[in-house]
Amino acid sequence: MTDTVGRRPNPLAGQTSPYLLQHQFNPVDWYPWGPEALQKAKAENKPIFLSIGYAACHWCHVMERESFENDAIAAALNASFVAIKVDREERPDLDEIYMTAVQSMTGQGGWPLNVFLTPEGKPFYGGTYFPPEDRYGRPGFPTLLAAINDAWTTRRDEIEVSASEITSRLEAGSAVPTASVGNHPVGPKETARAAAELKARFDATWGGFGPAPKFPPHAGLALLLREHARTGDPKMLAMVTTTLDRMAEGGMYDQIGGGFSRYSTDESWLVPHFEKMLYDQALLVPVYVDTWRVTGKPLYQSVVLETLDFVRREMTSPDGGLYASLDADSEGHEGIFYVWTPGEVTAVLGANDGAQFCATYGIQLPGNFEGKSVPNLMGGSLADEAAIARLAPMKAKLLAFRGKRVRPATDDKVLTAWNGLMISAFARAYDAFGREEDLTSARRAADFVLGHLAKGDRLLVSWRDGKAHLNAYLDDYAFLARGLVDLYESGFDRSDLDRAAALTRSILSRFGDGHGGFHFTSDDHETILARTRSTYDDAIPAGSAVAAETLLRLALHLDDAAFRKAGLATLAALRPIAERAPTGCATLLNASAYAEREMVVEIAIAGPVEAVGTRGLLAAARARYIPAQALEWFDPAAGPSDLPMLEGKTLSGGKPTAYVCRNYACDKPVTDPGELAKALARR
Repeated sequence: MTDTVGRRPNPLAGQTSPYLLQHQFNPVDWYPWGPEALQKAKAENKPIFLSIGYAACHWCHVMERESFENDAIAAALNASFVAIKVDREERPDLDEIYMTAVQSMTGQGGWPLNVFLTPEGKPFYGGTYFPPEDRYGRPGFPTLLAAINDAWTTRRDEIEVSASEITSRLEAGSAVPTASVGNHPVGPKETARAAAELKARFDATWGGFGPAPKFPPHAGLALLLREHARTGDPKMLAMVTTTLDRMAEGGMYDQIGGGFSRYSTDESWLVPHFEKMLYDQALLVPVYVDTWRVTGKPLYQSVVLETLDFVRREMTSPDGGLYASLDADSEGHEGIFYVWTPGEVTAVLGANDGAQFCATYGIQLPGNFEGKSVPNLMGGSLADEAAIARLAPMKAKLLAFRGKRVRPATDDKVLTAWNGLMISAFARAYDAFGREEDLTSARRAADFVLGHLAKGDRLLVSWRDGKAHLNAYLDDYAFLARGLVDLYESGFDRSDLDRAAALTRSILSRFGDGHGGFHFTSDDHETILARTRSTYDDAIPAGSAVAAETLLRLALHLDDAAFRKAGLATLAALRPIAERAPTGCATLLNASAYAEREMVVEIAIAGPVEAVGTRGLLAAARARYIPAQALEWFDPAAGPSDLPMLEGKTLSGGKPTAYVCRNYACDKPVTDPGELAKALARR
């Protein structure tokens, strides 16, 4: 990937994206997306070959080795095309547009995403991985290049017509549905429909929804947990716990070092696609935290703490920013860093401990992955704290030994959006388990992003090697704003709430579509083929849904009618979409809990921070799963707070005091944590 022997760097040299830099010594004359490449295509009247991927992508590496490092293939590309390489994590706007185009042309998508464009950027042919010769029922890449060049030369008019038709469909797909105007907000009806669809697709044996490959269903599980809290239906909780159990027991969860791989290649969550993405850790942790609150299951706490330790250990910069991903490959092989033989385990642990560990974690011959074993607990869960504690020292020894292996590459760019998600995860876990290091990690990540990726009231997308760049997207603003609200409810630093409010105002002014929804790009973004709207959840939540949740939560904290009106407008604007595909809008439906007054619980606590009573009340407030909650604390001795929820709140009888309000009514103040727990348990 970076063999520099005899190679001059191509125009990717000087970029900061690790994915782009992986290709800087390819014989392909790659350009980054930008005016230079687009003007070159127009000036030379050549089609564009656009290749989109990311640093941890296994098949991106394969196609690079087979085709982009091949001199003959590179010569054909350079002669007839302008080649552009894009990091999808830095340019999700381009990725969404051209992925949609390829899916419409072929019925499928994925990465590497390879698309042929006119010089104006209009797509006319595309696909994913192409082999270096004809095989697997796919045309070889050289065959394809020759065919595209011939068509461009001899049938240019047909290509232009096809490209215009595809572009028109893309533009139509990003239009605002007229049916959205005047709709009521989504709510329990649509949430119940989504839950019913998930139930119909539920895999009762292995958990999850649908066949392999299985991706972690973060938002769907959160929706089912909320629906269980609203209805008391035990089947909703059973779908959540079965899925969380099976994921935690399988090989998709790193049993040695913590953290989740991107997806499972099989239905049982056993053999993962080994890349680790920051966003999966960020989105799974809160679901495990909330389900632990409901069930008290020790395994869930263990998964959360190990996952956060993994992120702190392997995905955190010295200054606190959080890295994007770890590669699936090392030493040229996928997963080799993570798999074991019984002999390797016993060499580290000794015969007795080694045999016990292998028996517990399914490490045996001939293995379950290319002759070795992905550690797993599918033979039986670690159901109690004693079992977890007994095996912990063994895991620590194996982790230390594994650390001496050749490590997968780290994509060490810091993305604003993904850091926002992880700030929430650290803060939410701190609330449940009280580890100060988790609150510290959330604080450091927030300070890093605000210090390196914010310019006034503007955000940038990506930072690496001292450089931040690219005008931020809706996700960056929405995810960071929500992360700051979560951080405020953990550490009660008023500046976090104020900054979240400022970012949210920027969302309204720069991303609004005029109908209550939001565009993905800001109003001053560079001109691209289509200005898409953020609607459906994908690997990460829909930015519009997170914006709606944040608007409604800030409305509670600040008693801001404008924020509440805007949040409700988003829930209404996207209702037609949620009605068509409710499970694809799970995050939006989860956000709707903050619009249901009977679901929202406001908790205000007054008391000195060092007082045992204050800590007890905070612990009681955080112990119970509440689908929609606003929590505030202050010390009356420090002076009155200007936050509306804290107005008039005082100590009762000189003791720290909690105030609980819901559905426009407040309970009697309580000073005993047990009484607070009872008050929160009442519906």
